[in-house]
Amino acid sequence: MSRLDAVIVSAGTTGRYAVADKAQPARVGIVVRTKNRPWFLRRALRDIAAQDFGDWAVHVVNDGGDAAVVDAAVAALPESLRTRVAATHNPHPTGRSAAANQGVRALETELVVLHDDDDLWDPSFLSRTVAHLDANPDDIGVMVRTEIIYESQQPDGSFAEAGRAPFWPHLREITYSDLLQVNRAVPISYLYRRALHDEVGFYREDLHAVEDWEFNLRTALIHHIGFIDGEPLAFWMQRVGVAGELGNSMFALAEEHEHYDRLVRDEALRAYVRAHGPGLPLYLTRFIQDEVGRQLDERSSLGQRVTQTLRTWRRDRRAR
Repeated sequence: MSRLDAVIVSAGTTGRYAVADKAQPARVGIVVRTKNRPWFLRRALRDIAAQDFGDWAVHVVNDGGDAAVVDAAVAALPESLRTRVAATHNPHPTGRSAAANQGVRALETELVVLHDDDDLWDPSFLSRTVAHLDANPDDIGVMVRTEIIYESQQPDGSFAEAGRAPFWPHLREITYSDLLQVNRAVPISYLYRRALHDEVGFYREDLHAVEDWEFNLRTALIHHIGFIDGEPLAFWMQRVGVAGELGNSMFALAEEHEHYDRLVRDEALRAYVRAHGPGLPLYLTRFIQDEVGRQLDERSSLGQRVTQTLRTWRRDRRAR
């Protein structure tokens, strides 16, 4: 049995966790964003129930989807779990960032994590990440090693594993310099302290993709984010070629990811130039262009160099 199979099978049980003290807010708040994906939502709720850490509360944000299917998924839970799961139904979609903020604001927990409806955890994710933050009070949050799992749709509408790939296999720590290049984490892999939002703000609602990356940049600029190495504790589920509401945002929103990535970088560049002038960016853009050209030229074969030299010589001769 694979690790993912173990997660899914154990998610059908309800006796592996301690019931949270109802007199106090749960320690961990879990935000589940969903829209018209009942099969994924049911699996996500089973996944949360399978955690060996039980001091949690869930807020499901149904962002413009059918309210009946969400209510049915919650109602199907055992009563001991159902009382710890709340749902908000938006009559119209508000976007990924707004839905995340809506869920976070509805929670009164010490810790927060976004568990989108299509992703999964190892049963020890919460216990391991909470233990890390308890042992490392200076860490504002903690990310875990993550594995990509590709899924394919089955004739009955369900999804089954079709392959796996490591996600940043050489990652050993979370640094601001690495995050500047590209995001090194996905929401399912990151538990953080709820107080962070009071300090750096919420997810930017004008960004309909890369909102987690931009939030992580603001965070890592002033705080250390821990990292738990070893076996994967989070599973980022991807469905190549599946479009529409059942698609994975990495593929279904690929163009939006590119657009908002460029927007965030351009905003930061303009802010830097306003404060320090265009000198360094002007120099670096030309330097990088020339350096890339030089390296490509060094990698070209002798024959390619001779051919290019002859072409240049003939062009210059004709121009005389």
